[in-house]
Amino acid sequence: MTDSTIIIGIAGASASGKTLLANRLIESVSEAGFDDIGLICEDSYYQNQDHLTMEERILVNYDSPKSKEFDLLCDHLEALLDNQSVEIPQYDFVNHTRFAEKIPMQPKKVIIIEGILLFTHRRLRKLFDAKIYVDTALDFCFIRRLKRDVGERGRTMDSVIKQYEDTVRPSFYKFIEPSKKHADVIIPGGGENQVALNVLSTYVQDLLKVK
Repeated sequence: MTDSTIIIGIAGASASGKTLLANRLIESVSEAGFDDIGLICEDSYYQNQDHLTMEERILVNYDSPKSKEFDLLCDHLEALLDNQSVEIPQYDFVNHTRFAEKIPMQPKKVIIIEGILLFTHRRLRKLFDAKIYVDTALDFCFIRRLKRDVGERGRTMDSVIKQYEDTVRPSFYKFIEPSKKHADVIIPGGGENQVALNVLSTYVQDLLKVK
């Protein structure tokens, strides 16, 4: 297994600003000369649910660690660390299961992974060189999630609100917030926090220089 790859995990509540932070971090580190960077979304590793009816899929708690195939994600990261290519699954948020097609990913110098439940999985945590937690107020997260799921994921407003009340908010307090204790860095406000982004970018560049 090579020691030349940096893996960074970015966790936090749903719609807390993880993707924005990841994208801005990629941009900042690339501008510093480290441009061999890949991004993986935890959402790609939702369990395949072809064996369930649509009615059964709707009832799944998608904010529970059981909804993710974390061992597959770990296998893929270990393969990338070993300089092997992998095929990243793609998730269909409308039909609540995976698309047939996958996206190939080559080994990278820097791999950033963003997702709500990353720090709940012990094997996965051990693969991270840096663990970043985005700490954003839940009311802001809910508004962002409502806009995203209706505008980008084909959901109805009523279904988003019901899911938030039934599983998203309770699961945040049960799984996600407690995982914050594993973070190396906590960033209030996510990608909109420019001061924290500058500090984080320097931190990542220092890790790369050591590697």
